[in-house]
Amino acid sequence: MKTSDFDYHLPPEFIAQTPIEPRDHSRLMVLSRAESSIQHRRFFEIVDFLHQGDVLVFNDSRVIPARLIGRKEGSGGKVEILLLRRLSPGLWQTLVRPGRRVSEGTRIEFTSDGIWGEVVERVEGGIRVIRFSDEGALERVGRVPLPPYIHRPVEDPERYQTIYSRVKGSVAAPTAGLHFTPELLSRLAVKGIQFAFVTLHVGLDTFSPVRVEDPREHPIHKEYGELRDEVAQQLAQIKAEGRRIICVGTTTVRVVEQAALRGGKGEVGRAKKGIEAFEGWTDLLILPGHRFSTLDGLITNFHLPRTTLLMLVAAFAGQSFIQRAYEEAMHLGYRFYSFGDAMLVL
Repeated sequence: MKTSDFDYHLPPEFIAQTPIEPRDHSRLMVLSRAESSIQHRRFFEIVDFLHQGDVLVFNDSRVIPARLIGRKEGSGGKVEILLLRRLSPGLWQTLVRPGRRVSEGTRIEFTSDGIWGEVVERVEGGIRVIRFSDEGALERVGRVPLPPYIHRPVEDPERYQTIYSRVKGSVAAPTAGLHFTPELLSRLAVKGIQFAFVTLHVGLDTFSPVRVEDPREHPIHKEYGELRDEVAQQLAQIKAEGRRIICVGTTTVRVVEQAALRGGKGEVGRAKKGIEAFEGWTDLLILPGHRFSTLDGLITNFHLPRTTLLMLVAAFAGQSFIQRAYEEAMHLGYRFYSFGDAMLVL
């Protein structure tokens, strides 16, 4: 297995710059692993492919206004900061641009009324650890960051949030969930589809290509996740009864699979027939060859080449099947990436 096996060329016009309205009218490619077949639908038709008793697992993380613009105290030089992960109250690992002249001890002012941050540690590249004077004010002074391949501003910032997001902490949206509307969730519930919610705060690494030729050597960044005890019990019961667990997004897969690995990283709770509640950091890297413990179906978008997200989807659906699906998607003019169309793999 080589990283180049997951490379492909995508002309820029395939990259969705704006979301579809309404949310659930994006296109849906349905892949059957058992039949090696592909169907083309609209997302609101996903109800037709789910069965009474299935459970959809959602990531309820919410994107925070993680992009900050400030000026260095003294020189007044402009600095852009992207919050990467919260280390402790008021203390954040950040990406600073330009980082070359931002050293330990540098104070950065964000507003005229005294909100500032101080660099307490300089890490490699532009990574800096910053302590903020008023963490609660960051929501007021920050902006929601968009992926680097989206070049148009989003008129309504809520379009880069899922409708069920509630736990603040991501710097990028778990985009598979962007297709759901309140009406669609109601239709699913009427059919007898159950819902479960886990949390994984999506980090900047989600957009990063794998730069080593052997993806097993890729240093994946840790992300903070939580799967609560009642959810562990719910999923264990679903599996015991032979019903299907369908994850909405690759982030959700990583949380659920982490919970299924006994003795996994993080604060592990009591085992629930192979699914354990946990809260903590995860760096689970899922590549082809991974034996899925829980997953029966996956809803996901079309991902960037050479990324761990694409590799995870290939691990579940099969590399050649995904390659065929992506080629067909480009031939039929599907929209790719965060605001793009969706795929259901069963």
